[in-house]
Amino acid sequence: MKKKKLVQRLIIIALVTLAGLYIVIGPRRKPTLHDFTWSGIKATLASNIRLGLDLKGGSHLVMRVKTDDYLKSLTEGNSLAIQNAAKEAGFPAKEAKAETSGTYKITLEAPDASNLSKIDEEVRKKVDLQEWTSSNSGNTISWTLGPTAQRALAEQATEQAHKIILSRLEGVGVVEPLVQRHGSQSSYQILVQMPGISDPQRVKELLKADSNLELVHVVSPPSPNLRTYGTKEEAEASLGGSVPGNRKVFPYAERGEPTVAGQTAADNTPKQKSWVVVEWPPVVSGNELRNASAVQGAGGASAYQISFSLKPSGAQKFGAWTGANINQYMGVVLNDEVKSIAFIKSQISDQGEISGNFTKQSAEDLALTLRSGALPAKIEYQEERTVGPSLGADSIRSGVRASLFGLLFVVAFMLFYYRGAGINAVVALILNMILMLAALIVFEATLTLPGIAGIILTIGMAVDSNVLVFERIREELLSGKTVASAVDQGFKRAIVTIIDTHVTTVVSSGFLFVFGTGPLRGFAVTLIIGLVINLFSAVYVSRTIFIWLLTRKRKAESLSI
Repeated sequence: MKKKKLVQRLIIIALVTLAGLYIVIGPRRKPTLHDFTWSGIKATLASNIRLGLDLKGGSHLVMRVKTDDYLKSLTEGNSLAIQNAAKEAGFPAKEAKAETSGTYKITLEAPDASNLSKIDEEVRKKVDLQEWTSSNSGNTISWTLGPTAQRALAEQATEQAHKIILSRLEGVGVVEPLVQRHGSQSSYQILVQMPGISDPQRVKELLKADSNLELVHVVSPPSPNLRTYGTKEEAEASLGGSVPGNRKVFPYAERGEPTVAGQTAADNTPKQKSWVVVEWPPVVSGNELRNASAVQGAGGASAYQISFSLKPSGAQKFGAWTGANINQYMGVVLNDEVKSIAFIKSQISDQGEISGNFTKQSAEDLALTLRSGALPAKIEYQEERTVGPSLGADSIRSGVRASLFGLLFVVAFMLFYYRGAGINAVVALILNMILMLAALIVFEATLTLPGIAGIILTIGMAVDSNVLVFERIREELLSGKTVASAVDQGFKRAIVTIIDTHVTTVVSSGFLFVFGTGPLRGFAVTLIIGLVINLFSAVYVSRTIFIWLLTRKRKAESLSI
């Protein structure tokens, strides 16, 4: 029975060891003869383990979200929405005025002071003014954003920018970027670390790129062709010299004849820049975009355009508007510029295209920013550092050297002090290292310089577990028990202490991982993985070796320990 149990243990250990070795040094492609050489094994190991910024090199960026711009844009947008909502509710109020210098306030003047409360009630039904407090003075009603509400909205904008930046980095292929809040809570800063990127400038431009997409009604006088203006002043003059709140003037780089909505212009050659007048607010805004992708256009392999689709809510509005505006012009506005204009011949539901002079990369980058969503406010870079690969190589060599020296010292001490039993500890320790690296690869964890420190500490904890077991066995042997009984009782009494120390350390490391920054998290990850694996190697594997040694002799009278 004991022999059958031993065979089961040996099979489990062999399978786990082989799986660990394959994960660590096994190539992720069809193997070649070079993969089985020492240099091939090292190259495979280096490619399998994901290295952090301090080991692999890359870019370190600190950026600040310009929350003042966000609050200003929010105030101006709400002022227009309030004005439209008041008119739709049947109140002939004057144009709403937005104050954005220091304070954020919207005022609306009504001809009758008795209607102010009713105006506020009707406006709040259509405009999200939850953070705004209203007040009346004479025949004027005001909505003010207080300091507490400003901080809450600025924090919300920063968190939204954090998520969008992370989405863009993952979309462009940056491997496990670190994106987290930086500095004080009121600094609205975001730290970005990008290990091993090949084109940092492209990523920087992608991170700060706007992606404000709107579908608008292009206003033109009755004529068979679209009316554009040569200058901005001409466009404004067509509106009487000043632009009202329900109109906007945008630049437009003409590209051949206007296309049918949802199709591409045959001539994609940029023409002279002109200006167009559009209705505002837009028919559909960018937050109602469902998907966007770069597709090859009709101009050949070098011509690309953006194909987009809308969410059901946006598609419903878009379909209703295009159905009611056949033979009108629709414009695609991107970052305050009309990119393309389409002539509406029939109702369109949820799809369209943005034609333009796009390369493959620029089209893919733009599609990515559209998919990830528009940043709530512009960002500015406040700090930029580049970690060279030579520094990473030096760090790797130093960390590996320290780990090997520590391992060799521990091995020598265990063999000297515990003699034959020390081999047991060495085998368990080497298996612990293999399985730890395998776990880092399986969980796609990033190995950092503090992570190497966690590995070194795990070596010490693994040795400590073996020392606890060996000393217990020694005590049992000195008390006069047989070798088999001493081994059995030594493991049973030591296991409680080993589990207790490991659990408390894992819990502490868990807090480091949850509440710590990048370096602390890297340290915590390797420590947690190493300690969990150590329960297998230092207890299960070590005891199996002792059982195997005892089964070789019918009656063991001594133990080399």
